Amino acid sequence: MSLNKKIQKFTQKFDVNYFGISDLSLAKDFIIGQGGNILSDFRYCISIGLKLPDAIVNQLPLRSNKAVAVNYRFHAYKIINDRLDYNTSMISSFIQKLGYNVMPISASERCDDERNCAVFSHKLGAHLSGLGWIGKSCLLITPDSGPRVRWASILTDAPLQPTGKPMNEKCGDCLDCVNICPIKAFTGRNYYPNESREMRYNAQLCNDYFVAMTKKGQLPVCGMCLYVCPCGKKKS
Repeated sequence: MSLNKKIQKFTQKFDVNYFGISDLSLAKDFIIGQGGNILSDFRYCISIGLKLPDAIVNQLPLRSNKAVAVNYRFHAYKIINDRLDYNTSMISSFIQKLGYNVMPISASERCDDERNCAVFSHKLGAHLSGLGWIGKSCLLITPDSGPRVRWASILTDAPLQPTGKPMNEKCGDCLDCVNICPIKAFTGRNYYPNESREMRYNAQLCNDYFVAMTKKGQLPVCGMCLYVCPCGKKKS
């Protein structure tokens, strides 16, 4: 059995909805620029994704209702992220036992408050593996679930085979996520690998919006770009 199949078979124990492997050399400069040289020894990324409950995402326009906000924060954020982190820990241990180095990346922890980013982009890893494209919302858009997926990643030096190649964007002229954003954080530009995130998205505006909500005693919940994307809605 190939190494890819061994890892995928083990991963199936955790009932993940998405699994992909990417070659990080395709975006090495960007990855090191975001996470630093601690990532330079890992050529491959294993991406896993869990689909969010549609019934919860569909209620996001009513997020001023505390019950809706609590349900989203718990079942579409905290629990999903905890499941992803547990899964990546178990998969990492399995790969390490096979004799390879691994670095599991937390599903949600931020390492750079100034740039509002994590040590590694889960969306980029999933995109490079062929699981979807990066949309105007800067979210990973899958063909069947849209952006209604949370991701986690495992970096490794194991000699794996990529499961796919980067998918071309399919947003076209759609601006639904841009228009619905309550703070106008998106510029409406399509994703281009050589452009900075700032060309498409002002992460600080999102952060400030959540801080303001918290100061008002509200739960920091938005997710309107998740809710409105037609690629996710069509399967709801």
